[in-house]
Amino acid sequence: MKGEEIMATKAEIQRNALDRAVNQNSISNYPQIYDGFMERGYEEEDILPRENIFTYDAWQALGRQVRKGEKGVRINTIRIFKDKKDPEKTYSRPWRSYVFHINQTDPIE
Repeated sequence: MKGEEIMATKAEIQRNALDRAVNQNSISNYPQIYDGFMERGYEEEDILPRENIFTYDAWQALGRQVRKGEKGVRINTIRIFKDKKDPEKTYSRPWRSYVFHINQTDPIE
């Protein structure tokens, strides 16, 4: 049962990461994303945030695995946490995340 609870939590984290990546309107990280991937040799037209660039968890939710050793581009985000004493209550704080291009991933079989 505990393994199932962990998997459910992991799946929930992945779905939430994808939902935030796709549905948020903020473009505040776009300069970091474009600069970071262009420094790595990607062409500007191949950099499409919310289409082919996502966090590790969002790629997992999309059925893709970031390859071991791949380096992401660091961005600033807000992380939402559940209160340990009251799971209905949430709070947020600044967080650093890494995003990866689809070329850095493989389909999960």
